[in-house]
Amino acid sequence: MDTATQIRQPIADAFREYENLYEQTMRSDNALLDQVLRYISDKRGKQLRPTLVLLAAQLCREINDKTLRTAVALEMTHNASLVHDDVVDSSPMRRGAPSVQAKWSNKIAVLVGDWMLARMINLIGEIRNAQILGIVSAMASALSSGEILQLHTNSTMWISEQQYYDIIGKKTAELFAACTQAGAISAGCSYRQQTALRTYGYELGLIFQLKDDVLDYSDAEDIGKPTMSDISDGKATLPLLIALQRAPHDEAQQIRTIAEQLAERQHADNLQAQTDIEQQIKNFVLRYDGVGYTYSQMRMHRNKAEEALSIFHDSETKQALITLLEYIITRMY
Repeated sequence: MDTATQIRQPIADAFREYENLYEQTMRSDNALLDQVLRYISDKRGKQLRPTLVLLAAQLCREINDKTLRTAVALEMTHNASLVHDDVVDSSPMRRGAPSVQAKWSNKIAVLVGDWMLARMINLIGEIRNAQILGIVSAMASALSSGEILQLHTNSTMWISEQQYYDIIGKKTAELFAACTQAGAISAGCSYRQQTALRTYGYELGLIFQLKDDVLDYSDAEDIGKPTMSDISDGKATLPLLIALQRAPHDEAQQIRTIAEQLAERQHADNLQAQTDIEQQIKNFVLRYDGVGYTYSQMRMHRNKAEEALSIFHDSETKQALITLLEYIITRMY
């Protein structure tokens, strides 16, 4: 049994119910819309977010219909945000396949993403829980705010560590926190339990993004995405930001200059020159241990997440959440 299957073992039956409901929800009588929805549905990722909703509910109470609908709504929100992000970033690929905007068009991608968000609102309305509605709407606002903040800071590329955490908190961690908190609410968990699970989800979200940023400097060939893509997109993430802080001024300035050239596609017509620059930046980050520092941050956030779970009695579900923390840190894709 692989780790992902082991993590879902305590909620295996409920997860199958979730998958059936998700498939039903991602359907339309509009032929083109249905085609695009099926394409998106067939290329779902790790489905960590619905897993978190279900595990959070089961940790303190029982999974119910509200939990399943919450899981579907949050997964649809996540996937809609990815469709919209690919339009904003002009990304040609998503999860190893052409993105919606590349396969169809920007207009289709925007409208399909909008349809998914509208369907999510409908699902949340069916749950009839004002607290879950508030959490989901606040999370959706945070996602948009984080994207705008990132676009704004990209005008300079070089941001502080605090600005970096502000961005990943809004763009990634808030969604994970919403999943665990809303899952807890759907099952009728106590306020103390809800708060603990929200903290766990937020810390896990930070770990997830930190690991994503470390993978950008990986030499592995099977990580499922191109490496050095963040720099090419004009995004300076924590491993590079820390290496720049630690390096001598002249060397740091040189790396800033070539990173900016890479982001501006100044060597787009010369593949070898681009490859050499990417390797130079990667070697720089490794030399000044930007990756090591980022791993130390992951371990710090893992400890905070585990501490949040300390209010719960030991159980198979609690162990699954603890195992998930290490799984995210050690994942290779």
